[in-house]
Amino acid sequence: MALPEILQNLSIPVVGSPLFIISNPKLVIAQCQAGIVGSFPSLNARPISQLDEWLAEITETLAAYDKANPDRPAAPFAVNQIVHKSNDRLQQDLELCVKYKAPIVITSLGAVPQVNDAIHSYGGIVLHDVINNRHANSAIRKGADGLIAVAAGAGGHAGVTSPFALIQEIRQWFDGPLLLSGAIANGGAVLAAQAMGADLAYIGSAFIATDEARADDAYKQMIADSEAKDIIYSNLFTGIHGNYLKPSIARAGMNPDELPEADPSKMDFGSGSDKPKAWKEIWGAGQGIGAVKEVVPAAELIERLKREYGEAKSRIC
Repeated sequence: MALPEILQNLSIPVVGSPLFIISNPKLVIAQCQAGIVGSFPSLNARPISQLDEWLAEITETLAAYDKANPDRPAAPFAVNQIVHKSNDRLQQDLELCVKYKAPIVITSLGAVPQVNDAIHSYGGIVLHDVINNRHANSAIRKGADGLIAVAAGAGGHAGVTSPFALIQEIRQWFDGPLLLSGAIANGGAVLAAQAMGADLAYIGSAFIATDEARADDAYKQMIADSEAKDIIYSNLFTGIHGNYLKPSIARAGMNPDELPEADPSKMDFGSGSDKPKAWKEIWGAGQGIGAVKEVVPAAELIERLKREYGEAKSRIC
């Protein structure tokens, strides 16, 4: 099956993943203007009225860019919706996505047909985060258009399955849009994702260390200074296992090598508890950050990815 037209003609087959707290219109616009899909979680815009403002800013800025650059229009943007009982804003946020006709919606932590139907009502597409083959089957049955395979090594709430195994199992029955997430931070890894069977790479952690990202400067520098050995997989901070930077845990006064297990039935993001809060104090990152050496503008990072992607193709061919 061919990729939907909206995902074709990118400058490099990459989607910038939605970074909780960090992604904002400035980063999304920079990503889209550089030719990759930029995205943000709707919950980053607080209060809800700000989401209306953000969507207006992104759509208007990209429309003006396209008018000024008809020969190289911007890539589409995506909005991430957390489809989970803890998100009491879902319906209102969804209505704003419909209002602005968000081209792509990325759903996480729950596959709900009504959400997919709302996005399909104006011609948008839905990509759903999955960490295993069972979740992938469920998402497609419930109407998602494509899948984001979140494999071992990805930042945030990552799975534990090897990308080779996860892509292989999904491709045995699904020939639609498939993205791969997990330790992808250079152009060679983008090409490798395609060689495995994915259509596009899904990159998050590398974009934390960009000028436009709404992250603490110390967080950005920690990404640039760290490697795979500095990542730990724990469910302590949200109730769901995720990958975090050991130095941020130590910075919060905890021993990253002696973390207790949390109650897996709870997803509280640290609210109402005495433990440091995920994302705000405990910083997430994937295992691919060894490729990130400095904090740069998003456009410069994307140019590096494009150059490395071309070099990797030349080596193979």
